[in-house]
Amino acid sequence: MTMPVADTGTRLGIEGVHKAFGRKPVLRGIDLTVEPHEVVCLIGASGSGKSTLLRCVNLLEPIDAGRITLGDLDITARRVKANHVRKRIGIVFQAYNLFPHMSVLRNITLGPVKSLGRSRAEARDEAMDLLDRFGLADRARDYPDRLSGGQQQRVAILRALAMRPEILLLDEITSALDPELVADVLTMIRDLAATGMTMVIATHEMGFARDIASRVCFLDAGRILEEGLPEQIFTAPTQERTQQFLQRVVEAGRMGGGRSGA
Repeated sequence: MTMPVADTGTRLGIEGVHKAFGRKPVLRGIDLTVEPHEVVCLIGASGSGKSTLLRCVNLLEPIDAGRITLGDLDITARRVKANHVRKRIGIVFQAYNLFPHMSVLRNITLGPVKSLGRSRAEARDEAMDLLDRFGLADRARDYPDRLSGGQQQRVAILRALAMRPEILLLDEITSALDPELVADVLTMIRDLAATGMTMVIATHEMGFARDIASRVCFLDAGRILEEGLPEQIFTAPTQERTQQFLQRVVEAGRMGGGRSGA
């Protein structure tokens, strides 16, 4: 059985998106198009708007202005049901959010059975295929408290993949992990990118972003200040603010091969 990753031939469009919490603006006119099979990495200091942008795309936060499209569908239109959109856009956070009273297998199969109407047998077969693909088959009957943080995060990603999303959003998924546990998670994301999975990744792992991204976007104070190919952003940024940010990253020793902490 092949890994159940959806045909990710869907374009994501973000047009003039604004978002504020009270009087504090967090997103100030974000424009971004993510083409099918692209891996777009969002970088920037904490508080620059990366996580809020992902939460808006997944409709966990309503936007104040602009629109977000998935293919031809304006997912921010009033008539659109958020739960239907979330079946098409998966999201994984730095907190694993696994159900502690359910086994790994049950965590992965719950969504496909309850939300997508798949049979238990089909969901189980696909879940086991995913677990086997990523070296976790022997953990299928374990409960989350028996797993390391890195294993829990990988299961959380598999749970999102089991829904066959068209786009996968990853929000600082290594920030809560001990440094020695980061590598396995990043290897998993590289493998997903190789399958053609469309992804938008908010990350502090600069070396990882440089290695995996089709495009890198530098966010600052709620705006995309600069975007381009990884080589251009990391070696010849044009904006002074991007240069300052990356210089601090280099000084902190966080431009390695994706193993650094948050």
